[in-house]
Amino acid sequence: MITLHHCVSARSFRPLWMLEELGLPYTLRMLPFPPRALKREFLADNPLGTVPLLVDGAVRLTESAAMCQYLATRGAGSALALQPHEPDYGAWLNWLHQGEATLTFPQTLVLRYQHFEPPERRQPQVAQDYARWFLARLKALDLALQDGREFLCAGRFTAAEVSVGYALMLAGHLDLLSAMPPAVQAYWQRLQARPGFARALAAQHQAALDQGVPVTPAPDTRPN
Repeated sequence: MITLHHCVSARSFRPLWMLEELGLPYTLRMLPFPPRALKREFLADNPLGTVPLLVDGAVRLTESAAMCQYLATRGAGSALALQPHEPDYGAWLNWLHQGEATLTFPQTLVLRYQHFEPPERRQPQVAQDYARWFLARLKALDLALQDGREFLCAGRFTAAEVSVGYALMLAGHLDLLSAMPPAVQAYWQRLQARPGFARALAAQHQAALDQGVPVTPAPDTRPN
């Protein structure tokens, strides 16, 4: 049984969404944010004290994009993975990791210096600069979605959508959606309409209620 350690709407939402899309059984362990401060015993599971942490037998993963790739390729024949012989395989890998490294990272600086630091340490100019950085980095995504393309690779929904989609979800928490290009906004609307996405939202909400964890979104600020 897979166990996913998760904070509401943190990067761990990526593997949660993947698990629901794939229909895999799992246990969801909810943690208060930030777990390294509010759930100190979690440090025994992950010395960094960050989420996500995914445990699958002897396998332990702490990087959300790696989890997307791992889950997509864990079983044979998953439609959420591309195979090396497919023409879009390189593009798939690139989008899978661009969702985190290029699109999520700048937003973590916005979160930190606009929301999470004490008032005396907040840096509005830093937050504004990195918000603009994020929006500028959407150019490649906007270009990829022109001409009515529904998905990024191979004409189908894959783990790349989950990785990139979480970055857009985070942008929603930061009130950046209205500044995104129309094609990107439409793409995000399509992703939110997926039953797997809805199931992941419902799963985290119910698990948070059941386990006594606040349901207010609090994405982590570390590049997980």
